[in-house]
Amino acid sequence: MSSLETVIAGIRLENPLMLASGILDENGYSMKRILDEGAAAVVTKSIGRSERKGYRPPIVDEIPGGLLNAVGLANPGIENFGEEIRIALRAGKPVIGSVFGGTVEDFLYVSGKMEEYGATAVELNLSCPHVHGVGSEVGSDPELVSEIIAELKSKIRVPVFAKLSPNVTDIVEIANAASGADALVLINTVRGMSIDIHARRPVLSNSYGGLSGRAIKNVGLRYVYQVKKETGMNIIGVGGIESPEDAIEYIMAGASVLQIGTGVYTRGRGIFREVSRGMESFMNNEGYQNVSEMVGAAIS
Repeated sequence: MSSLETVIAGIRLENPLMLASGILDENGYSMKRILDEGAAAVVTKSIGRSERKGYRPPIVDEIPGGLLNAVGLANPGIENFGEEIRIALRAGKPVIGSVFGGTVEDFLYVSGKMEEYGATAVELNLSCPHVHGVGSEVGSDPELVSEIIAELKSKIRVPVFAKLSPNVTDIVEIANAASGADALVLINTVRGMSIDIHARRPVLSNSYGGLSGRAIKNVGLRYVYQVKKETGMNIIGVGGIESPEDAIEYIMAGASVLQIGTGVYTRGRGIFREVSRGMESFMNNEGYQNVSEMVGAAIS
């Protein structure tokens, strides 16, 4: 009988499926419910040093193949988030704190608070595509990426994941700069936009936003494959996963663990159990004993 149990950066997971940052993850009870319904771990909404209101509506546009969003990193601030972490942890599964900032000091402070609240690991949002001064602007600077990760690894005890952007010139260069992290998360959303032809203006209030969902699956696969092949680092794959086949593709491209975000919106909370069951069936039929046997199987 095949086993879905896997380990990333010393964190044991009952299956390789996490909730990605950005959906149903600002409230502790919604995160706990996702964990109770089959996710092996959750990643919180990206949290900063202070409260941020984000952009005015409209901030989300449903399009064929996915979602466009420009929420603007709205969040309650790290000082107001501890109880949400503690509630989610009642499920008895890992809770990863997603953090963002504009400086090394910001990342260190927020990550330290996440650790204090009990987060199992921190995920550095180095890739938000639509907020000036943070996200992909930080994540496109190799020296700054390297400095942030080195500082965190020297100061906090929990694992550090680095979420990278596809909106950079050379993702392998950034991946190498982030080599001090315990794992890379690939990929964040791709920059995109929609136009309201009757109003003759962009649909989103911020004009452009991040494209997620099935429309970016093949982009995500390409980056996972390339970065795994060229760096050998631990990779958490994310982008357009909605089926067992999608999940297995990402694993064979080089991801050890996966995150599902927009798929929860399109398929419902049951997606974690649905994908897990399908993966287990595939592994039994193909003779795989565990997930690690499939990691990077397609890399030549």
